[in-house]
Amino acid sequence: MMVDTSTLGRFHYQRLDFKRWVPILLTSHKTLFTVLWIAAFASVFVWQRSIVGGFLVFGRVTVAARPIPKLRPVAFNLTDFGGVGDGVTLNTEAFERAISAISKLGKKGGGQINVPPGRWLTAPFNLTSHMTLFLAEDAVILGLDDEKYWPLMPPLPSYGYGREHPGPRYGSLIHGQNLKDIVITGHNGTINGQGQAWWKKYRQKRLNHTRGPLVQFMWSSDIVISNITLRDSPFWTLHPYDCKNITIKHVTILAPVFKAPNTDGIDPDSCEDMLIEDCYISTGDDAIAIKSGWDQYGIAYGRPSKNIMIRNLVVRSMVSAGVSIGSEMSGGVFNVTVENLHVWDSRRAVRIKTAPGRGGYVRQITYRNLTFENVRVGIVMKTDYNEHPDDGYDRTALPILKDISFTTVHGRGVRVPVRIHGSEEIPVRNVTFQDMSIGLTYKKKHIFQCAFVQGRVIGAIFPAPCENLDRYNEQGKLVKHSASHNVTDIDYDF
Repeated sequence: MMVDTSTLGRFHYQRLDFKRWVPILLTSHKTLFTVLWIAAFASVFVWQRSIVGGFLVFGRVTVAARPIPKLRPVAFNLTDFGGVGDGVTLNTEAFERAISAISKLGKKGGGQINVPPGRWLTAPFNLTSHMTLFLAEDAVILGLDDEKYWPLMPPLPSYGYGREHPGPRYGSLIHGQNLKDIVITGHNGTINGQGQAWWKKYRQKRLNHTRGPLVQFMWSSDIVISNITLRDSPFWTLHPYDCKNITIKHVTILAPVFKAPNTDGIDPDSCEDMLIEDCYISTGDDAIAIKSGWDQYGIAYGRPSKNIMIRNLVVRSMVSAGVSIGSEMSGGVFNVTVENLHVWDSRRAVRIKTAPGRGGYVRQITYRNLTFENVRVGIVMKTDYNEHPDDGYDRTALPILKDISFTTVHGRGVRVPVRIHGSEEIPVRNVTFQDMSIGLTYKKKHIFQCAFVQGRVIGAIFPAPCENLDRYNEQGKLVKHSASHNVTDIDYDF
C-alpha cells in the first residue's frame, strides 16, 4: 500500500505546532476568557440550529410537523368531522361532511380541508367549488379497492362508450363536476388509488365496467394541482375533461412500469389553457396523453384540446410513451408546446397516434429541447392505431396531421430515433427537424424511418434523415429537394 508521506508530514507538523501555541495562548487570562466566551456562544448556536423545526429531547431531535398554511378564509381539519387516519376506518362520510360545510362558504372565499398525517381510507367522494384540499406531509388518502363502493357514471359524451366496456363506467376516487376554483395541494402528501386489486381483476376479465380514474374533473375551470404525489391509480391517474384554465406543477405520479395497465399519468381531454410543469411521472402507460374524444362521438362533441404548455418534466414509460397525442383525438388537438422534456428508460419518447375513423386534426405542435435516454423509439407518428368504440364509426373520417416541429433533440441509447408512419390516406405534412443529435444503439441503413411524410430538415442532424424530407442549410436556403414524399422505409422488425 502506497502512502503519501508529504501529506502525513504536513499533518504532523500542524499537530506539533498546535500543541506548542495553545499553552502560550492560555497564559493570558483575557485571552482565556475570550476563548471560553466564543466556545460557549458557538455551543448555543449549534444547539439552536439543531432544534430549528423540532424539539430537543434527551439529545435527540424530533422534527415537528410543518405548519399547514391557511389558503382560504376558513380552514377545517378532517378530524373535526370524525376522520380517523388509521388506514382501517372508512372516512368517506368525514370527507363529505367537511365538503358540505365548505359548499356553504363560496361567497366568503371558500374553505380548506386539512388532511393530517395518517392513512385516510375512503370510498369515492365529490369536491365542491372554492375549496382547497391540503394534504400534510405523511398524509395518505387511500382509495377503497372494493368496486361495490365506486359509483357508476354514464360514458363520457365524447366517447359514447366506456373505454373498456360498453355502458356505464366507474367514477373517480376524487371527483368534481361543473366546479370553479379548486386547489389540491400540500406538503407532498399522497393520494393512493390502491390499484393493484383493480389491475388484477382487469387482467382476469372480472370487471363489467371501465375502471375509474384516480382524480377527475369534468366541465370545470380554474384548477390548481400542486405539491402532491398521486400513485397506483385503478385507471388513468389525473383526467381533466372539458376543463379550462388548469395548472399542474410539482406533482409526482407513480405506478408500476409493468402490470399496471392504462395507468396514464395526466390525460388532458378536450381541455384548453393548461400548464403542466416541473413534474416527475413514471407509470404503466403514457406519462401524458392529450385526448379529445373517440371517433364519431368525439367528432360530434367537437371540443378540441388546445393551448397546452408542457415543460420541465422527467418521465418514464416502459410500455408506451412519455408524451402522447391521441389516439382519441377526434375533436382536434392544436397549439401544444412540449419543452425541456427528459424521457428515460422508455419504449417510446414522444408519440402522435391516430387512425382512419378518428377525424379531427393534430396541428401546431412544437417540441423543443428533448432529451432521450435509453429509449427504444424516440419520435413516433402512427396513423393505423385501429381501436374503435363500435362499428358505427365513419371510415372516411380521416384525421389531419400537419405543422409539427422538433428543435434541439438529443439523447443516447436510442434504437430508432424517428419513425413517421403516414399513409396514403393520412399523410403527415409540414414536419420540421432542426438541431438533432442522437446516440444510437442499433446500426442499420434506415434508422430514420418515414412513410408519406412531407417536411424539411434545417442544418445538419444525426442520424441522417430519410429521403422524404427537403434539406435546408442553417440560413434557411434549400440545399436538396426530396425526390418523393411517399417513399416508405418503415421497419418494424427491430
